[in-house]
Parts: sequence; C-alpha cells; structure tokens
Amino acid sequence: MRKEDKTAIINNVAEELKAYPNFYVTDISGLNAETTYRLRKLCFEKGVKLVVLKNTLLKKALEKNEFPETDLYAILEGPTAVMFCESASTPAKLIKEFRKSGGEKPALKGAYAQECVFVGANTLNELANIKTREELIGDIISLLQSPAKNVISALQGNAGQKIAGIVKTLSERSE
Repeated sequence: MRKEDKTAIINNVAEELKAYPNFYVTDISGLNAETTYRLRKLCFEKGVKLVVLKNTLLKKALEKNEFPETDLYAILEGPTAVMFCESASTPAKLIKEFRKSGGEKPALKGAYAQECVFVGANTLNELANIKTREELIGDIISLLQSPAKNVISALQGNAGQKIAGIVKTLSERSE
C-alpha cells in the first residue's frame, strides 16, 4: 500500500473517531462471506459503522487525535474491525444478538464507551447494560413523578377526604 493511501485511511479513521463518541475494537476473522454480510447488514440496521483496518493505521489515527495511551493500544494485535457508534451499548447488544446464531465471532477485544476504556471479552455484558441518555432521562422523570402520583392518589381516595376534613376544621378554627 502506498504512503498516500495509508495517510488517507489514517485521516478518514481520525475523522470517524471525532464524529463518533464510542467505538469497539473487535475480531471478525474467520467469518465466511455470508456471515460477514449478515454482520454488516445488522450493523447498518442498528446505526453502527463497521470498518476493517490494520492495527498500525488505527493506532496512528488514535495518536493523531491525541487519544491518551491506554490499554486499548495493547489489544491492537491480530485482525481488527472497529465498530463506530453514537450509543455506547448498541454494539455490545449487536454482538450478543449476532452470537445467538452460533459462533464466537465477533469477538470483543476492547471498547471506548462514554469516555471509559473497557478491555477484554468479559466486559461485553457490562457494555450491553450501559443506558442511553434517553433511558437515563426517562428513569429520572419516573423517579420524580412517583411521589407526586402517590400524593394525588392519596388525595383522591379515603385519605383525601380525611385531609379535606382536617383542612376545613383548621380553617374554621382560624376564623
């Protein structure tokens, strides 16, 4: 490969690293053409960009973006495919879903999700359980609504009649 081609690839990958806040480093070697096609199709459907590239090119793209020296550099060995995504948990869920059809691939080497580094296949479940921003906002809203719902239901039931009676008695006494 010519130096100009390598430079172009490094620049493209560096742009992808800037564009996507999360990425997964995986190994998809050994997959036949049909299985690779199914994986790429599933990635497309889930909004994950899958790119196969050389470890040295990925390392240089990380260095170009001044990515700090982490354990991710140590896992850049052997065949590598990178999954770029907006949501931190989507690729992990995608990998788990894809493995249900049988096989050990894609194998997770590591990930950079929500500004944290995850290394090793044993972190797959942890990554799959990361909640999206929208899920966290929904959880917070549910927690905030819960006390208000309890007060409203109490006011509408028998307790509400007792409270109304107490308020009426207190207002009569103050007059």
